[in-house]
Amino acid sequence: MSQQPTTPTSELKNDRYLRALSKQPVDATPVWMMRQAGRYLPEYKATRAQAGDFMSLCRNAELACEVTMQPLRRFDLDAAILFSDILTIPDAMGLGLYFEAGEGPKFSNPIQSQADVDKIGIPDPEGELQYVMNAVRTIRKELKGEVPLIGFSGSPWTLATYMIEGGSSKAFTKIKKMAFAQPAVLHKLMEKLADSVTSYLNAQIAAGAQSVMIFDTWGGVLSPRDYNEFSLQYMARIVDGLTRHNDGRKVPVTLFTKNGGMWLEDIAATGCDAVGLDWTINIDEARRRIGDKVALQGNMDPSMLYASPQRIEQEVADILASYGQGSGHVFNLGHGIHLDVPPENAGVFIDAVHRLSRPYHR
Repeated sequence: MSQQPTTPTSELKNDRYLRALSKQPVDATPVWMMRQAGRYLPEYKATRAQAGDFMSLCRNAELACEVTMQPLRRFDLDAAILFSDILTIPDAMGLGLYFEAGEGPKFSNPIQSQADVDKIGIPDPEGELQYVMNAVRTIRKELKGEVPLIGFSGSPWTLATYMIEGGSSKAFTKIKKMAFAQPAVLHKLMEKLADSVTSYLNAQIAAGAQSVMIFDTWGGVLSPRDYNEFSLQYMARIVDGLTRHNDGRKVPVTLFTKNGGMWLEDIAATGCDAVGLDWTINIDEARRRIGDKVALQGNMDPSMLYASPQRIEQEVADILASYGQGSGHVFNLGHGIHLDVPPENAGVFIDAVHRLSRPYHR
């Protein structure tokens, strides 16, 4: 198919985010928010109602572009992130993704056996997942070089938890049963997922994503040994297979494992450019441990956005002071923004990061 032209990365009006990921000098600490396009914004709710349901919104390039742009119209963000879903790959594998009101995503055909793993293939990013690439192309065109566009995927382990559990889980008993009783079956699934994520992210980069992020939401439920065996080694395999330069510029890769603070050194050793942090580790400790190797992203508790403007500003000030002088920090929440946060509080947060961080970059 013919691809829409994209603005060369070199023409970015604001490349603060990309520069920080490469630990190059910046005038202020860049900031964006996980789930910055979403249910806390009334305009998002209106667009989702127009789409009819969540996956219809994801599959409509113009509407996915619209909700990607909505937070940038409100806030002085330093990056846009593709509006899509973490479960697009398993959906394209034919597992029957659907959403139950109040219960989150579910699969009608979960993975239960070697035969189930054998049946699934590697989705074609410009076939079954072309709607995601169309959204990337549409968003890049609409951004007009104002800020960079982040592409993303779930990690193989995190995708596998949904595929085997059949939806969300608290105890992860089904996937852990497979990990310990039938490890060869799970490793075969992880190999297929790693190859799928690599192909998927490379297609997003070719379509116009200028940085990519891998969300390992559930890596933290594993022991250190099992994290390396079932999660980290497959993220490292993806990092090795990614397009790292495109459109005349480096394409940085960020890895984020929720509750992964004990494994920072191992995550940094994958060859990624940045490590995402949740709020359960102090950023000064993370910088001391791995900040000479990679950039850091994070790490304010998203619940802090329920606080008063003064308390939000104080938290921003404390995290900036904890990180200290110099580049290599992308300010973010430690996980996605909550759906009932007042949008004006997000504005206080973003403005405080820019205003209070400038002295750290002189």
